[in-house]
Amino acid sequence: MSRAQRLLDLVQVLRRHRRPVSGRKLAAELGVSIRTLYRDIVTLQGQGAPIEGEPGLGYILKPGFMLPPLMFSEEEIEALVLGSRWVADRADPALALAARDAMAKIVAVLPADLTRRVEDAALILGPGKMLVDAPQLDLAAIRKAIRAERRAAIGYGDAEGRTSERIVWPLALSFFDQVRVLVAWCELRQDFRHFRTDRLMRFEALEGRYPQRRQALLKAWRDKEGIAPPA
Repeated sequence: MSRAQRLLDLVQVLRRHRRPVSGRKLAAELGVSIRTLYRDIVTLQGQGAPIEGEPGLGYILKPGFMLPPLMFSEEEIEALVLGSRWVADRADPALALAARDAMAKIVAVLPADLTRRVEDAALILGPGKMLVDAPQLDLAAIRKAIRAERRAAIGYGDAEGRTSERIVWPLALSFFDQVRVLVAWCELRQDFRHFRTDRLMRFEALEGRYPQRRQALLKAWRDKEGIAPPA
């Protein structure tokens, strides 16, 4: 492994950790000696990387640092290609277009040899059922309400055909192979609820934000459902 690749790997490992991580754990993840790790940290700090910490206390990389030029390993490229193809094929039109545009931007700044690897990626997306939402439903509007932490009025039909009107706090959209699900806090039930988007008859973002922060609510939902937070 080249020294440049080793430094890039160290930055990537640090990005995965949200709390200080010991030098020995970092060295073990990278497969290098602790002395090599300490030298690499000093090198990155000298290049402007905002790595805080010291031996015995652990290290953390503050957000926002980028190592030019943009580089990816072969497996990272395959993951990006497969993920963008899945979104482009299975998501709603606005998100599908965003996936294609994002991949085009990444390819535009990759070195030539990595660009060829994108084109030759060996992972193929198999055929799947196209997800269909209600014609009047705009998933882009739901995503916008989630980002803005806006309350929303919805009309919903359950599996038995019964309809109800709810005021909800939209928290996340969950994508499955056969269905999309809106995760929300329901004011009527005073609890978290899951709403299939193909059964949403109406979604209207309301004025004003809901009273709690979305991240705190998502944590409470994950705790209740036993879902581990993103790495």
